[in-house]
Amino acid sequence: MAEEVKSPAPPPPPEGEKKPAAEKPAAAAAPVAPAKPAAPAGPVPVPWTSPLVEKYRSQYGSGLDAQTYLGQNYLTVDRSLIPDILRLLRDEEQFDYCVDITAVHYPKREKQFDVLWILYSFPRNERVRVKTQIADGASIPSSVPIWPTANWLEREVYDMFGIKFDGHPDLKRILLPDGWKGHPLRKDYGILQQDQEWVQINLGIESGQ
Repeated sequence: MAEEVKSPAPPPPPEGEKKPAAEKPAAAAAPVAPAKPAAPAGPVPVPWTSPLVEKYRSQYGSGLDAQTYLGQNYLTVDRSLIPDILRLLRDEEQFDYCVDITAVHYPKREKQFDVLWILYSFPRNERVRVKTQIADGASIPSSVPIWPTANWLEREVYDMFGIKFDGHPDLKRILLPDGWKGHPLRKDYGILQQDQEWVQINLGIESGQ
């Protein structure tokens, strides 16, 4: 039987030279977290088309825009069209009920206020919203001659936002006392703000805020 030939052992490293360390296995890579799914896009307004819209768009052109948002139909109109467009909606389109008048304050905008009318037609069983923009300190014609119930709605907008309605028969506060200072639904009105002077004079106590 043939004798097995062995390979010679490698020579020892020179004196003072360290033997190279054995390579360590590479560390396992950290698991990669799955990408976070993008947040779903929210609903956005889309153009609203209808015979009513086309009728008034042909009449007023760029002074009127129409959109729908989550089933709510809006007419955004120039301030100069108020109250004419409101009267036409009552007389020609049978929007005989003024559900509400309200406002929204955008203090960083040039025209800081949106004024909004919510109208309902009993014969049509349909709602429409009319919106316009006005600057701080500007006024807008009253809708009381069109819908008498606008009286109290406009007083509330005046009380909470300070918006004046020209031609209103008795424009004064409706929720707060007559001598109250400021308008609480403006966004520049402090959340804890009270009229300390009114509280002291009329109630004889210090404000609790």
